[in-house]
Amino acid sequence: MESGDIAWVLTSSALVLFMTPGLALFYGGMVRAKNVLNMLMMNFFTISIVTVIWVAVGYSIAFGGDGGLIGDFKYWMFQDLAGDDLLFAMFQMTFAIITPALISGAVADRMKFSAWVMFTTLWALIVYPIVAHWAWAGWLGELGAIDFAGGLVVHINAGVAALVLVLLLGKRKGFGDEAIRPHSLPLTLIGTGILWFGWFGFNAGSALAADGSAINAMVTTQIGAALGALGWVAAEWRKTGAPTTLGAASGAIAGLVAITPAAGFVGPESAFLFGLAAGVLCYLAVSLKFRYGYDDSLDVVGVHLVGGVVGSLLLGIFAQASVGGTDGLLYGNAALLWYQFVGVIAVAAFSAIVTFGIAKVVEATVGLRATDQEEAEGLDISIHEERGYVLDAR
Repeated sequence: MESGDIAWVLTSSALVLFMTPGLALFYGGMVRAKNVLNMLMMNFFTISIVTVIWVAVGYSIAFGGDGGLIGDFKYWMFQDLAGDDLLFAMFQMTFAIITPALISGAVADRMKFSAWVMFTTLWALIVYPIVAHWAWAGWLGELGAIDFAGGLVVHINAGVAALVLVLLLGKRKGFGDEAIRPHSLPLTLIGTGILWFGWFGFNAGSALAADGSAINAMVTTQIGAALGALGWVAAEWRKTGAPTTLGAASGAIAGLVAITPAAGFVGPESAFLFGLAAGVLCYLAVSLKFRYGYDDSLDVVGVHLVGGVVGSLLLGIFAQASVGGTDGLLYGNAALLWYQFVGVIAVAAFSAIVTFGIAKVVEATVGLRATDQEEAEGLDISIHEERGYVLDAR
């Protein structure tokens, strides 16, 4: 890499790492006050867990070897990595960190912390690096599926895993019978701002150079986020008569999710459609949890799974070779839409099956769910012996 490219990828690595603390605040504001520290801890501790796994074997499983279903172990403990290769491994580590952290929002208020630690360790060791290999170094990429910055690897992967855990854990006490409201929407909006800011490193950094591709990715990322927020708020305003701050925040994230796989492959005009479609469709998807009774606490399934699918499939239609990569259906290449569909199904199926197996192992060893008493008291004090807010302290 040239020095300017190195500087950009270094900066992007820091931006993406900053997204996980931002996610902690985004989720932390949405839970009840008695569980805010637990949510922050789930996210922050994931940084440490995944760093160890990624350096030890994760990166090698994801990017060691050529093709096939799984990498080799030649880069264990970052062996033989230096310079540009070591920088790439660091950049990819930040993606590996935030992906399991995304899942935490679905299991808020009721998953044992010991279960979260064990689940995250196994999931980051098995599921994430194999899916990353498939998309960016293995058979899906060889087939022709494309994923600029993680629609398949990050968002669909995490979204499906979240759905599996939600179904296994069951509902929070009171879900469907009483209003369970966010305790601090200002905290959530601060987290949204950090995520939006960091996402420029997520998407534009995936160009791995300070060039035209990075510029295009940055522009399409901004457009996707803005249109996602507008689409979500417009949909909820029409349906409920109330434009909400949580809706604006969720819509922005939905737009960012949808544009992620396509940021370097479509132009600014297409990004409008990605963001708008994600904002509206993710809003509608979130409402399904009340209709069908599954308790996706902080809308991980509705935003990340649905947004990832929307973005990955629209990419198969609107990709332009003149921007980067290959043409999609709209420009004469119908095969790309098929390859994207195969990628979505393959990642969803693998993530669902292996996540289910990991969750069952965790359940049989340390157990998945906090006790009724711990849940009622709040996980902050019952598990961590701390309180997020001590207003009467002397």
